[in-house]
Amino acid sequence: MGDMANNSIAYSGVKNAVKETNHGDFGVTLAELRSLMELRAADALHKIQECYGDVHGICAKLKTSPNEGDLLPADGVLIQGNDLKIDESSLTGESDHVKKSLDRDPMLLSGTHVMEGSGRMVVTAVGVNSQTGIIFTLLGAGGDEEEKEKEKEKKDKKSKKQDGAVENRNKAKAQDGAAMEMQPLKSEDGGDGDEKDKKRSNLPKKEKSVLQGKLTKLAVQIGKAGLLMSAITVIILVLYFVIDTFWVQKRPWLAECTPIYIQYFVKFFIIGVTVLVVAVPEGLPLAVTISLAYSVKKMMRDNNLVRHLDACETMGNATAICSDKTGTLTMNRMTVVQAYINEKHYKKIPEPEAIPEKTMAYLVTGISVNCAYTSKILPPEKEGGLPRHVGNKTECALLGLLLDLKRDYQDVRNEIPEEDLYKVYTFNSVRKSMSTVLKNSDGSFRIFSKGASEIVLKKCFKILSANGEPKVFRPRDRDDIVKTVIEPMASEGLRTICLAFRDFPAGEPEPEWDNENDIVTGLTCIAVVGIEDPVRPEVPDAIKKCQRAGITVRMVTGDNINTARAIALKCGILNPGEDFLCLEGKDFNRRIRNEKGEIEQERIDKIWPKLRVLARSSPTDKHTLVKGIIDSTVFEQRQVVAVTGDGTNDGPALKKADVGFAMGIAGTDVAKEASDIILTDDNFTSIVKAVMWGRNVYDSISKFLQFQLTVNVVAVIVAFTGACITQDSPLKAVQMLWVNLIMDTLASLALATEPPTESLLLRKPYGRNKPLISRTMMKNILGHAFYQLVVVFTLLFAGEKIFDIDSGRNAPLHAPPSEHYTIVFNTFVMMQLFNEINARKIHGERNVFEGIFNNAIFCSIVLGTFIVQIIIVQFGGKPFSCSELSVEQWLWSIFLGMGTLLWGQLISTIPTSRLKFLKEAGHGTQKEEIPEEELAEDVEEIDHAERELRRGQILWFRGLNRIQTQIRVVNAFRSSLYEGLEKPETRSSIHNFMTHPEFRIEDSEPHIPLIDDTDAEDDAPTKRNPTPPPSPNRNNNNAADGAIHLTAGRRNKSATSSSPGSPLHSLETSL
Repeated sequence: MGDMANNSIAYSGVKNAVKETNHGDFGVTLAELRSLMELRAADALHKIQECYGDVHGICAKLKTSPNEGDLLPADGVLIQGNDLKIDESSLTGESDHVKKSLDRDPMLLSGTHVMEGSGRMVVTAVGVNSQTGIIFTLLGAGGDEEEKEKEKEKKDKKSKKQDGAVENRNKAKAQDGAAMEMQPLKSEDGGDGDEKDKKRSNLPKKEKSVLQGKLTKLAVQIGKAGLLMSAITVIILVLYFVIDTFWVQKRPWLAECTPIYIQYFVKFFIIGVTVLVVAVPEGLPLAVTISLAYSVKKMMRDNNLVRHLDACETMGNATAICSDKTGTLTMNRMTVVQAYINEKHYKKIPEPEAIPEKTMAYLVTGISVNCAYTSKILPPEKEGGLPRHVGNKTECALLGLLLDLKRDYQDVRNEIPEEDLYKVYTFNSVRKSMSTVLKNSDGSFRIFSKGASEIVLKKCFKILSANGEPKVFRPRDRDDIVKTVIEPMASEGLRTICLAFRDFPAGEPEPEWDNENDIVTGLTCIAVVGIEDPVRPEVPDAIKKCQRAGITVRMVTGDNINTARAIALKCGILNPGEDFLCLEGKDFNRRIRNEKGEIEQERIDKIWPKLRVLARSSPTDKHTLVKGIIDSTVFEQRQVVAVTGDGTNDGPALKKADVGFAMGIAGTDVAKEASDIILTDDNFTSIVKAVMWGRNVYDSISKFLQFQLTVNVVAVIVAFTGACITQDSPLKAVQMLWVNLIMDTLASLALATEPPTESLLLRKPYGRNKPLISRTMMKNILGHAFYQLVVVFTLLFAGEKIFDIDSGRNAPLHAPPSEHYTIVFNTFVMMQLFNEINARKIHGERNVFEGIFNNAIFCSIVLGTFIVQIIIVQFGGKPFSCSELSVEQWLWSIFLGMGTLLWGQLISTIPTSRLKFLKEAGHGTQKEEIPEEELAEDVEEIDHAERELRRGQILWFRGLNRIQTQIRVVNAFRSSLYEGLEKPETRSSIHNFMTHPEFRIEDSEPHIPLIDDTDAEDDAPTKRNPTPPPSPNRNNNNAADGAIHLTAGRRNKSATSSSPGSPLHSLETSL
């Protein structure tokens, strides 16, 4: 095994190969090596043979020595191997070891582990250029080296500019191309711009969560309405007082009366502020935070560790789940699930009593000694967990069969230790079998063999009959077993293994053990077993729930398509008779790419709606599929995609998805870091729980809104109308603040902590544009508001007659609290308390008490509010503007409050479909409402004040920049004119340049940056020019810097080759 010194030597060799390509020392470029390492198996072999002859050809071109090691530190190509098996689970997520050989699959990838065998490889890529490095770069972790290079370039430019030489400045500009001219926010040395870019790269993504967008818009609308109402209230009160006092009563303004007038005006202002406070839904953010925080805490019990709070709510809108197979849908434990023993096909593992003792003895000894002694089953780490499989997974499955048959393999191994095995023929890919020879005490030999059923059965001449005795096994019998046992097992995605033995009598001469073909023949078949990674028992039911809830589940796996299809059928992802697609990664790529090899969204849109299984998929395929579904416009609603992943390779897809689920047990650190939620039990059912909690968050917010808006409407109308008619608000400022506390803080706590129910999975996802307040909710809000207004106004204008008490209307400025207004206040609060129970249901359900005792917080808050209300009314006195009430008055208040429950039943009988005049509210932000620059992908969120400031800066810099550009263009024309006169044949003249046909401007639509384009500016060049022409030196590559390419047709003359002072350079710079 190589040491780290070898690794570093190989690393430097490749680094030199990359940097010095243009000097001709190496015959292969970095781009060629990267494209080679993206290929697998036959494709990679074909590419190597076509371009390099063989792997030694790559060695010759790289001029480097091979490298070897347990953990592969770099990408490479195998040049010599011996039974080499690699564990690629850290990259692909598939736990099966991959066999590597020169004629099969010679590609070795960094971050993978050598599990068996040995080999030598030539390093082709290291660091950010390796496959692991590319994944890290996609995750944003590979920018350190680029940052250093930028710093170096920046220092170079700074030192050149300090020299003050115009030529040097022009050269620096020529190297950087037009990008410097397109970025006016950069200072002279480009430093400020880099810092701003760095800051912007650390900012969160622009796109808000669905709920956040809807709530922001609704809160602003309600706030504006409240502000308008409060302003109108203050204006009407002031005008009414001024007109009544100085116009109607014709009183003069006396200096000594000024303090009294000011007190009146302050009172009016307080009433206006009170209306505003009640109207503005400041409890809305609190409700969202409480709901999300409560959900996150409870989701932890359901094995969902939430890393990003908004992922919880986003999951409620999920329309698609792209799930891994191994470990998520299946148990990640190879298990024997079917067996053919003693001429009987068992669909389940038989009871030990059903197998004859002789057959059982052969089975136990054969499996115990003919499996590697390193393969074993250990007790579970945690109590109640599953036993741990160590070693080869197929052998662990066979050992597990013995445990299921109530036999212990360890007893046999203790009796026959590994050193007592006479001869072992290890498993290899050619013979697809493993055999072990035992020498008996009487001098005879017995060989046990296991392997691929179709190969081992051909070597069997006998089979154990129903009573456990060997009988003749003819070719016809073999064909029958293949048709009736092996093919049905294979069609269900099972891996079939045949177990057999052979005896060598003691009297015969000892066989020639080196001749394996003569030894492993004439076998007696013991059993044929079917092995699979079984589907988790709870998964089919969970997938049915998802499908019923309007969520499409897709399987994306690195396994072969037959196994993937069989597992998908067992899970319920595929259902017989449905129109679906099962594709391999190769077919998927062929269908979504055009003739140039570019991915087209239109092609993806034709595939993904029907796609259910994507097998043999690479990390890029998964990322492409997720991005294609998210960007699709096939359906009216944008798809919300959740992705599960456990390998490092899943990082980009997890990050791209709306919600990324990483496996807590099998997942790598990179996958967990890129995810939003970690499944601590690696189980698909936990995703269904996450959907339930996500939808519950959405419903909890809707419940709170329904309750709060009812209070808002009533309180604002009562305060406004009462103030205008009676010159005083029936609900005093302190009382309003108590009502505000009930409906904001306490209600948000009560309604946002409702536990989820299974009924949440019986409806489709709401979608991104579904309003927060549905027409049913609007019916409830207006219906209850109507009842409460009738009760309040009846008590306000006729209460003194009903209860035979003094009227509280038109009281003087500092009058003591009246019973009349206390009854109005108390009844109003009682109606809110009982309406809080009504608000628990938002879809027109009749039973509002269903599950009420499951939420202890709700019951506590309702009861606590009622007790505090009693204390305020009975003992609040003047501070709360309350007078003590009698028992009869209390009973009337409670009775009128309970009326909201009966009124709610009446409202629910009215069909919403009849009420056409009702409007919905709380729509999400429509696409056309967002400015264009904010729709660009990966645009970061910038504060609006900062945006305005930056626009001013940009305008100034643009003006200055364009003046400089115009001066340069004039100079270019002038110099080209003189040069053209001196040299008639020269092409330096701008006119001559444009008239020569071999020159063409590749970009037909030059991008002129506008004031609003600053955010999209950095991304635009890469979108316009996806395949820049190769350039020997990266600093001279204008494509990378966003310049417009000018290429020569016949003479292949590059625009960058023009001299700094030439008009061609000036044109390029100005464009």
